[in-house]
Amino acid sequence: MNQLNAFHWETQPVAESLVAELVQHCLDRAPAAELLGDRLLLESGTRLFDWIDHLVVPDLPGLAERCKSAGFHHVPTPTTPGCYRHQAGLFPTIVLSPQGLYAIYLKVESVVDAVWALHLHVPITGASGAPMRRARICQQDAEMWVIERHGYTGFDIIDQPAERMVASQHHAEAFLLRPRQFANPADGFTHALELIESAIRDLGMDQTCDRFFAAERAYWQQRNRAARVQFECQQRFGFGWANHDHHTYRSSRQYFTHMIRVFETLGFVCRERFYPGHNAGWGAQVLEQPMTGIVIFADVDMSEAEIQRDFAHEPFPSEPGRPLGTVGLWCALHGESFLQAGMHHLEATFAYTQAREQLAKLGINSMPPFTDFPHLRQCFTQGEQWQVDPVRIDYLEQKKLITPTQAATFRTNGAIGSHLEILERNQGFKGFNQQGVDKIIAGTDPRHAQ
Repeated sequence: MNQLNAFHWETQPVAESLVAELVQHCLDRAPAAELLGDRLLLESGTRLFDWIDHLVVPDLPGLAERCKSAGFHHVPTPTTPGCYRHQAGLFPTIVLSPQGLYAIYLKVESVVDAVWALHLHVPITGASGAPMRRARICQQDAEMWVIERHGYTGFDIIDQPAERMVASQHHAEAFLLRPRQFANPADGFTHALELIESAIRDLGMDQTCDRFFAAERAYWQQRNRAARVQFECQQRFGFGWANHDHHTYRSSRQYFTHMIRVFETLGFVCRERFYPGHNAGWGAQVLEQPMTGIVIFADVDMSEAEIQRDFAHEPFPSEPGRPLGTVGLWCALHGESFLQAGMHHLEATFAYTQAREQLAKLGINSMPPFTDFPHLRQCFTQGEQWQVDPVRIDYLEQKKLITPTQAATFRTNGAIGSHLEILERNQGFKGFNQQGVDKIIAGTDPRHAQ
């Protein structure tokens, strides 16, 4: 099979209609929950639908068959026999309750933050650092809960030994404080692998992955004003970045396989390869970690012919003097995304129009949209301008990889760095737009986007 066509994601309108119907049944029974959804839209530009981890609804006659017909797979557990998950689309899990319960569970990064931000005095189930914690924030004829997960997709509270709690905090701090500046980038990847392997021994792969990417988002947010502004809006509810869609890393050709090796150690599997058209000059490998739901979009300079090879595992050939494309120049100016530069952008799910309008009022403008389909809408915020190490500029100018004029501009103005990406998905569409994307990526090229 042609690897470029190995993953073909389609819209899932029947599943979306079913989930929307079940959500509305819950909201009709809990006006306070519906009010929270209204506030989320007005104050953070996000949709309640995109925060839902799972739904609990009565096991009414015929509903199980409707779930299966809509593409949900029956994946029972000993304590949750009526569990249905959708593999071909992005939808909350549906749990059919024999007790006739209605409940919506909203995913958050921290249950404590959510309970505090919402000014509630409710018990929290699950100890600090546990794989899953939850708290009921609304109890009417239907319930609404917030749920915090760390590499765990089940529904049972798991007691953790005290030493594991301590280990979880220790490794979270180690990831947040990991060194990122290395004279030889290969040493940086080796060091990160040592931290990750140590954490896996104590926490397991999935919880380690969750903790690692919490630190990655924090590092990116520190270097991007749009991220900080939007995060503050979402933290009015204490939800954090639980609405993340994918994390985008840029890599030089030399270190791309190093980066993929680290991600695979964290449990990621390679999904589709991405090449956005003839002579684009860049491509990407999409990866997904199934237990955490984290998705990575890994960008690298490449030719159209190279997309046919297993570039995630076979190193690119060394080509001294090879011209730098958009991704390669970004890395040459700022460093590897995995190391000192941090992520190029985080993409989170929003109510697209409302989010853009709200951010504009807060002084965060957006670039033109590069996808505007009924099922997928995307744009970047205006890029964060970063200062560039003069040593990097001198090296690139000496090697004739940038012109003297470009070098002078980078010394004076810096170069475009990171973005927040505003995304709206509909009908459960899980894929990416591969048409017309090259133009917007070219718009992030430091040689042009000053």
